Amino acid sequence: MNIIDIIVKKRDGGKLSREEINYFIRGCVDGSIPDYQSAALLMAVFLRGMDEEETFFLTHAMAQSGDVLDLSNIPGIKIDKHSTGGVGDKTTPVVVSIAAAAGVPVAKMSGRGLGFTGGTVDKLQSIPGFQVVLDEDRFMDQVRTVGAAVIAQSGNLTPADKKLYALRDVTGTVENLSLISSSIMSKKLAAGSDGIVLDVKCGDGAFMKTPEDAVKLAETMISIGRSAGKKMSAVISDMDQPLGRAVGNSVEIREAIEVLQGAGPDDVRELCLELASEMIRLGEKAEDHQSAMAAAREMLDSGRALEKFGEMIRAQGGDPRVIRDVSLLRKGECRTEIRAGEKGFITAIRGQEIGEAARLAGAGRLRKEDDIDKTAGVILHAKVGDHVEKGQLLAEVFGSSVEKTELAAEKCRMAFVTGSRPPAGHPLIYRVLR
Repeated sequence: MNIIDIIVKKRDGGKLSREEINYFIRGCVDGSIPDYQSAALLMAVFLRGMDEEETFFLTHAMAQSGDVLDLSNIPGIKIDKHSTGGVGDKTTPVVVSIAAAAGVPVAKMSGRGLGFTGGTVDKLQSIPGFQVVLDEDRFMDQVRTVGAAVIAQSGNLTPADKKLYALRDVTGTVENLSLISSSIMSKKLAAGSDGIVLDVKCGDGAFMKTPEDAVKLAETMISIGRSAGKKMSAVISDMDQPLGRAVGNSVEIREAIEVLQGAGPDDVRELCLELASEMIRLGEKAEDHQSAMAAAREMLDSGRALEKFGEMIRAQGGDPRVIRDVSLLRKGECRTEIRAGEKGFITAIRGQEIGEAARLAGAGRLRKEDDIDKTAGVILHAKVGDHVEKGQLLAEVFGSSVEKTELAAEKCRMAFVTGSRPPAGHPLIYRVLR
């Protein structure tokens, strides 16, 4: 085969075979195909698209490009959960704890934050002592004994995706349905679970801006998963404003624990119960959605999910006292307030602006090697639909630097939009695809 022929074929709208896609992925990983030719093929795919079969071939080749976990020695139906990313998305600790408490084994690999969206691994590392790097044997053993483990992605998991994503990021080829879905699903397939629940975000603080686009992405990923023999479902959820009130690392873990304690913001609780009930249903611990939701509520309201999170923290070297005392999760000592400039209704809170504010305060990174301040973040004191008076507290920014928190506060202030009339409401959960 010749990579030039493959590029020309796709440039002219042709359909690539499994063999051609496998050849491309092998060459991408071993370096025999240079970056400029990989970038040319990515642009051809971006402009010409891929059909369902090509997208599956690409995903499978990427999944097989490095390590593939074999979870067959862990009893039960293993269910994974993936979010397409958003602002204030702290669902993983809650959802994993509920599902594991209900008897669903969860072997989850999560990523670090980049740009304005946070990463689950960074958030968990704000728990004193919590280890996100475990060898495979310890990872498997923890899932067998505790029922859940959440760790950083393996260094050799889907190396093809790492290379292609880096190229897409600098060649204007990110926004393509086949390339997005193959990137996400290749990692999920390589992680070895029997089923996957997808939380596909839409809105200002998400990659997909409309529910319609989110549904298209979800349907593509569900099709890929089912073609690979996986149980699949997807929840289409709103990200027009941050989820909950906390955005950052330690502050989000605080909020997640508050939900596990039976308190916390209603929107976080609602979404977590929906996602966890889907995991329980796919894990065959309940016969239908109604009974799965009842089981999820029982795990949360009884405190069993909270105790399960404590078990997972202890197993991964963290301090389990945090589930009783969230003050062990430090907030930055420097604090800046954002107050309302006028009286009115909060008609919008731009999620991306809040995410950028948290990053400027130190909670995020621009490059994967950047250090972050786990004590930095934003706490919202008003949400969309609330009526506020002039001078009322809208948000607080925390961090370790006065300069950074003040800079972040300026960005945060831009996120709030006030009007004389209450905004039209829209649902937190648009649709569930089963």
